[in-house]
Amino acid sequence: MVNIAGKPATERVARAMALVRLTPALLDQLWTGTLPKGEALAVARIAGIQAAKETSRLIPLCHPLSLSYVAVDFARLGVDLLQVTAEARTTGPTGVEMEAMTAASVAALTIYDMVKALFRGAAILRLELVHKSGGRSGTWDRPETKEV
Repeated sequence: MVNIAGKPATERVARAMALVRLTPALLDQLWTGTLPKGEALAVARIAGIQAAKETSRLIPLCHPLSLSYVAVDFARLGVDLLQVTAEARTTGPTGVEMEAMTAASVAALTIYDMVKALFRGAAILRLELVHKSGGRSGTWDRPETKEV
């Protein structure tokens, strides 16, 4: 692990995004909460938040952090894409990028698990950090891209 003992505590924020491709009909079922396995968005939200809290146990050499905030949200993009966005916050000597990325990825995996019996072709297309702020390196935002 990197020694962060001498680093000042600052407010740290990170946002990550994942895209999940589904069929339009399946996305409708997901959005209305009518999947056979239940309310997938609610389950995925809790799974993502829980995953953010467990990041240091899942990713070797990640520092355990005291998170002050974690949120997982969903948006429909077009007719067949679900966007999963996760945000993590802390005040401390190291960033929360891995916590946001872990939350977004586990939320997307949870969606996949809850729809796979209905559509084996479901796919997690992308996982990426889209924003980070705080610390010595300041603020960074991913440039917008149109590709999926």
